[in-house]
Amino acid sequence: MRAAGILMAILMLAVALTGCTNTPAKSSYSVDNTGILSVTCAPAPMSEQVLFSNETYTESKIVLHTESGDVTTYLAAPKKPKAAIVYVPGAGETIAAHSSRMEHYTAAGYVFYFIDTRGRGGETPGEPFGQQLLQEDYNRFKSGEWPQYYLTICDLVNARQLLADRYSVPVYAMGSSNGGRYAAVAAGVDPKFAGYVGISTSDWGLLDSVNIQSIPAGPLRFATSLEPGSYLPLISPRPVWIFHARDDPVIPFADGEQFFTEAKEPKNFTEFSGTHGINADVDGKIIAQWAQIYGT
Repeated sequence: MRAAGILMAILMLAVALTGCTNTPAKSSYSVDNTGILSVTCAPAPMSEQVLFSNETYTESKIVLHTESGDVTTYLAAPKKPKAAIVYVPGAGETIAAHSSRMEHYTAAGYVFYFIDTRGRGGETPGEPFGQQLLQEDYNRFKSGEWPQYYLTICDLVNARQLLADRYSVPVYAMGSSNGGRYAAVAAGVDPKFAGYVGISTSDWGLLDSVNIQSIPAGPLRFATSLEPGSYLPLISPRPVWIFHARDDPVIPFADGEQFFTEAKEPKNFTEFSGTHGINADVDGKIIAQWAQIYGT
């Protein structure tokens, strides 16, 4: 009887220890035969520093502690939001330049969450998008490691989850220029995004620049997995809004129009005043459109 009691105690201890030492599931990704990316993103612990707060809204700096390094983000939220935005900036956009914009969106009732993406040159480390990163990411892809591009998509998925958990409101993926490209992929990969807003953006042109017939299957799958246009059809029946300035000197207006054709309904293409990137005219148009959905 004593031996049986000792055995039972050992088994109970083993069960208890198993419960204590469980580790969270790790992130994983796959790319299917057509080149479409799927991701499973482990929750990222975070640390938050409140920068400003009053009776109307709160601004804070949030650092997501991901498996592959820290990602810096900035959050502005009204007391009772109607919807939320995961905003992906283009190259050179600083959080300081968005201060008044964040106040404007929160005053209208929307959470504005600025993600300092990897390699953008801000506070989050990483390599900038270009030939060197493409080669490095393809090497990682071949060896089954995480390309930085896919890590960025997981960051956006984690940001969406954070907002959904905190506010229980629809969360949209929105981005300007290069940021619009990442946001499109994230909205296509994660069906829990409520929709997509792209500003001054288009495909990367990776597939247009080469003879597809001559690309081996592996590189073709990888290139397809990076192209935002691969994911626009997957966003439907969630809405797609595209904004582009006719005088855009960086991404031609025609490229924005072509990008728009890849989306399915419901979708809307809006020309705005300006040149390249998000501006006050875009903000006003977005808030006016959303007022019809969520009220003033």
